[in-house]
Amino acid sequence: MKILHLDKNHPLLLNQLNDLGFTNHEDYTSSKSEIEAKIEAYDGIIIRSRFTIDQQFLNAATNLKFIGRVGAGLENIDCDYAEKKGVYLISAPEGNRNAVGEHTLGMLLSLFNKLNKADNEVRQGKWLREANRGIELDGKTVGLIGYGNMGKAFAKKLRGFDVEVLCYDIKPNVGDENAVQISLSDLQEKADVLSLHTPQTELTINMVNSEFINKFKKPFWLINTARGKSVVTADLVNALKIGKILGAGLDVLEYEKSSFENLFTSSKMPAAFEYLINAENVLLTPHVAGWTVESNIKLAQTIIDKIKAKFC
Repeated sequence: MKILHLDKNHPLLLNQLNDLGFTNHEDYTSSKSEIEAKIEAYDGIIIRSRFTIDQQFLNAATNLKFIGRVGAGLENIDCDYAEKKGVYLISAPEGNRNAVGEHTLGMLLSLFNKLNKADNEVRQGKWLREANRGIELDGKTVGLIGYGNMGKAFAKKLRGFDVEVLCYDIKPNVGDENAVQISLSDLQEKADVLSLHTPQTELTINMVNSEFINKFKKPFWLINTARGKSVVTADLVNALKIGKILGAGLDVLEYEKSSFENLFTSSKMPAAFEYLINAENVLLTPHVAGWTVESNIKLAQTIIDKIKAKFC
């Protein structure tokens, strides 16, 4: 079987696939149309987020047997059409779930203790102790929306804290010893912290809007290490301004391109984003929650293991 690698990944992926007898070709620079012109020669594709695998691409890939996406989600692939064509879809949420769990906890603790703000002030020669008095996580109710690999990993990290962990998911019976599954309305009634762990779907795009935010009984903290388009940034900013949202940790933004690079094509910055970058109660990272030294290895290994289990 011939595999075309469209994004660079950890070298163990190529090495182990070679050892398993696969023929591996790399093309990290050709355009999508150039790839389409030759894709019929390949049985498999390994991709991260370089471009969308749509119906046109899949129609050109007449011999394609699998797509390996080195990441947690498959939103850059037309999954329904791929499955109709008999293409086996492989993702690797097991590979970076621990990294996401740790990053999410880190963002939350940093916001509660004003670490980013305090660090910046000390570097400027300011020693403002009272202005940087933090709050404790113990005694809070943490609500998770989405309780798959990422949500479960974050809930596991919270076990050392005296917190109530609640989860909402469209799938029934996913709660476990680390989180009690409840309805969305009950979560909005009780949560002090909301953490998103959902894929990008029709249900989750623009999910966190003004109507959604206003259904929370208490002011709350928002953490998003899932997908940027789940949060309407302008509505988030309005909620931050009036104190309905107390602070936000955002590893993802609705402005992201599919490549997760170069947020803006022009020098004009959206007003909502300009507010976020100047807000002391907002913490921003560049879609790196699952981006660790260890997850780079584990993501690649997960893809290999799944290919091996299916085709060897």
